[in-house]
Amino acid sequence: MKTHWGLRPRSTVIRKRNYLSCYRHCNNFSEKQDARKLSHFIQHQNKSNMTRFFIFILFTSSFGSQALRKFSFKTGASVTIPCRYDRTYIQHKKYWCYGTIYSSCTIQAYANETQGKVTVTDNRTESLFTVTMNNLQTENTGWYYCVVEIDGIFNPDVKEELYITVKSDPDLSVMESRVSGEEGGSVTVQCNYSAAYQNTQKQWCGFKDKVCNTFRRTDTSQNSAVQVSDDGRRSFSVQMSGLKKSDAGWYWCSAGDLQVPVHIRVCDPPPVVTTAVTTTTHHVSTYTSGSKHNSATSLTSVTSVSSGDDTM
Repeated sequence: MKTHWGLRPRSTVIRKRNYLSCYRHCNNFSEKQDARKLSHFIQHQNKSNMTRFFIFILFTSSFGSQALRKFSFKTGASVTIPCRYDRTYIQHKKYWCYGTIYSSCTIQAYANETQGKVTVTDNRTESLFTVTMNNLQTENTGWYYCVVEIDGIFNPDVKEELYITVKSDPDLSVMESRVSGEEGGSVTVQCNYSAAYQNTQKQWCGFKDKVCNTFRRTDTSQNSAVQVSDDGRRSFSVQMSGLKKSDAGWYWCSAGDLQVPVHIRVCDPPPVVTTAVTTTTHHVSTYTSGSKHNSATSLTSVTSVSSGDDTM
């Protein structure tokens, strides 16, 4: 069977089934069975699983109920998409899945493995995993899912769905998807959009706290000044100044319902070099025709002193 990326089909992985049909099988129920017995069974399950219902609500609110994220990428590009999860799930398996319907999607790769053109990396420190897809083609357009695997038949996997469009002229793109700046300095990100998104709202959002900035000067939760400006010619720029180490991480620029992920790295500033000047005076005595002459010679040495180490 040919799969989307030439990987294992989703059917090879056993999915959670509807608990009622499972219990029918396990308890030898059939469609012709006494309706009262089945009704009693359902009532019993409803009572015992009320807590599980609330657990389900908590699961979906932490990850799966997020608004649909839509991306537009250029043909042949290599992209990295971040997927955040609650710290409760640090030890759980994570994977990236493709398919119109989640229940029958094809797993592209599990966390910390590479399958074909897909690499999934779990960053437990930041409670997120990233998905890198290389050499995107138009046939890679479709529905994808960031998934945290939850054990137990009553516990649904925690997921977020995304839609990716791959074409030669994407509707939203960035000049650079990874940008570095020095602590205390600034970075600029250039976001380009198509004519179809000319009149849509342009934003710059933080992946950590979901704080978004539009066309005004404001402060993010990390207290870095952010300036978003649209030149009206299918491009808008984002400038973050007064960078702090806490500003490092994932962001996205968005136009309408589209977004593009951007990673900001904040480096240590270069060490400050100070110059110390030392003057030493030497006295020299000379004798000519019985007379003594004293003269002074000054020697100047320059020493460079680094106030910090050289490591970055």
